[in-house]
Amino acid sequence: MNLYISDLHFGHNNVIRFDQRPFNDVEEMDNCLIQLWNSRVAPDDDVYIVGDFAYKNKKDEEWYLQKLRGHKHLIIGNHDGRLLQNDWAMSYFETVDKMMNVTDGENQIVLCHYPMIEWYKSRHGTWLIYGHIHNRREETYLYMRTLDHALNAAAAINNYTPVSFKELIRNNEVFKNSSDASKERMEG
Repeated sequence: MNLYISDLHFGHNNVIRFDQRPFNDVEEMDNCLIQLWNSRVAPDDDVYIVGDFAYKNKKDEEWYLQKLRGHKHLIIGNHDGRLLQNDWAMSYFETVDKMMNVTDGENQIVLCHYPMIEWYKSRHGTWLIYGHIHNRREETYLYMRTLDHALNAAAAINNYTPVSFKELIRNNEVFKNSSDASKERMEG
């Protein structure tokens, strides 16, 4: 099975506040992310990490990677520089690229850490799975939510767990509806 997640930010203290994550500290967050990952991922699953695996982490990246099940694929994000320099950690990835095309069932998918207005065959039904904007609801999100085939894989909107393509669609819809409800409360 293919699973997707972005913006894990293992080891990053400030992301707890930035995403309003429900963790008291990095240790709790890291342990919870590992537990959630392994409760979902089977050894033969392919997990596509759509950027920003770890950032400002005190533990080496391989400490996290060796604990995580499945075949790991990295789509490089803006905070993956240190990871890319760690040869031991990089050996845990099956593939590493800035952008990747995958097939999931009948769906053709482009994976890129950054949201894009157009992507390969976007006018012919392909999907984009991206990250980078986390759970922010600013200009980029407001535009991306208008695109029918663009899905945000951010950990913060996918219950901090790698998710299937169908779950990604559902979680993005829930996130979109919750932002609509918040907007209505503010206007009403």
